[in-house]
Amino acid sequence: MTAPVKIVAPLARELAEAAATEVGACIRPLAVRRIDTQTGARMAVPIPCGATRATKCPPCAERARRLRMWQAQEGWHLDTDPEIVTAEPTAEQLAVIGYRADLESARAAALAENDTAAVTDLDRAIGDADDMVRAAGARGSTRPPGERKPRRVRSTRRRQDAPNLPRLPVAARTVGRTFDTPDGRRYRPSTFLTLTLPSYGRMYSDGSPVDPDRYDYRRAARDAIHFGDLVDRFWQNLRRAVGWNVQYFAAVEPQRRGAPHLHAAVRGTIPRKLLRQVAAATYHQVWWPPHDEPTYSPDRPPIWDETREISCYVDPDTGRPLRAWDDVLDELAADKTAPPAHVVQFGSQVDVQGVLGDTEQAGQCLRYLVKYLTKSLDECHEPDSTSAIAHVDRLADALRYEPCSPTCANWLLYGVAPEHAKAGLVPGLCKGKAHKRDNLGYGGRRCLVSRKWSGRNLTEHRTERREHVLRTLGVVGAAVEQSTPDGERERYTWEPIRPTDPDQPDRLELLLRLISERKRWREQYERARDQVAELPATDDRPAA
Repeated sequence: MTAPVKIVAPLARELAEAAATEVGACIRPLAVRRIDTQTGARMAVPIPCGATRATKCPPCAERARRLRMWQAQEGWHLDTDPEIVTAEPTAEQLAVIGYRADLESARAAALAENDTAAVTDLDRAIGDADDMVRAAGARGSTRPPGERKPRRVRSTRRRQDAPNLPRLPVAARTVGRTFDTPDGRRYRPSTFLTLTLPSYGRMYSDGSPVDPDRYDYRRAARDAIHFGDLVDRFWQNLRRAVGWNVQYFAAVEPQRRGAPHLHAAVRGTIPRKLLRQVAAATYHQVWWPPHDEPTYSPDRPPIWDETREISCYVDPDTGRPLRAWDDVLDELAADKTAPPAHVVQFGSQVDVQGVLGDTEQAGQCLRYLVKYLTKSLDECHEPDSTSAIAHVDRLADALRYEPCSPTCANWLLYGVAPEHAKAGLVPGLCKGKAHKRDNLGYGGRRCLVSRKWSGRNLTEHRTERREHVLRTLGVVGAAVEQSTPDGERERYTWEPIRPTDPDQPDRLELLLRLISERKRWREQYERARDQVAELPATDDRPAA
């Protein structure tokens, strides 16, 4: 006998969200205030939230996924190296850097005269000048002087248990080699690569361990935390091994067991044997204080003592200050026999596929590459059994008290004051991404793109797609309605509408306005696209 079902009418807000999802409009728009500097008129304008997770906003997440797929496609099978040109410095930038140079010269003179008061004043002025340099649009930074910690240098000798790798000078090219067939055809294949972490115990098909008591949860947690550093080291080793600047578009996603692994579209072709050799020889050593056995318990951790001349964390029983983070690292650097706190390596499973551009295989790989970008890591594979749910719970428990960074509060349990320690740190309640259940220990970026992948960053790709739409509309003479007309951008200023502002707009009203706007834009673009398709081919006609 089935349970009775009562059908109730949907709420107006739910209807609006369903309509927004259908037309691709944001379901939780943000409100900003547009101010006309000439008339003083103020108007609340809805803008998309820009979420990348479908649980927050499916339309925005899907739009971000498609943009990432476009970015991956643009750079995968390039036949020429992308050209990245540095803009000429502006007069403002030159003036600011000249002012910064004068301050540096004055500081050097004050140091020579041992004028500490002048040095202090100049340090403050140099800090302000650095902010001005960044505000002027310069990349990088001119670090302020003052006390600089010496860089800790460790031996670069490879581990004895790691195989050696070929080391070649890295050429500037980013394009792979071509292959000619006897019939005169030329191919430029690329690579689809998958890297995984090692096994921590035998697993069932549902992602649960055969023997949970023997499954190495500590190693699984630490490998997940440091997986991003291992991936960075792999690309460095690969470039040195092949002798050219390998470019990649990669996505991190979890396996069913919860361990992160990497899918990467790699430009050019690399011998499978060499890829497996580089993966087997790549490792990352974590030079942190030992943290295998805790000194304190979560029930009685070190306490913050503000009565001292310099506030710090102390032992709850003896009142002795905990060892400072920098002091512990200095001791480790001085001890040449001290082993690393952890070593993370890839597993033996390395999947390599050769892929040609403009083929069905290339399309399938691209779709698979961005398949899970709209989901958090714990949503990619929902546990469908009691044992699988228990496995995720045990992994989350192992991550709760595992240090995730130098500033993590969990260092207090091991008798070490975290870097930049402050009052209020509680072991087990670190706010780092790695400790959140929906990240499964991995706190890095989900989408990894090399700098010379397509010659453009994500914002530039977004602008390129927008310009394509405007160009399509312009070819057929369609009127383009924008929140701020291009010719009048300087006339308007924008500011966020805060929750405490008295003129807070109605959210449902903003959502309905966004739905109408999105429908109008889509109909207008589709009509213009159909008209463009019927026009004769000309140089002004936008590419499909």
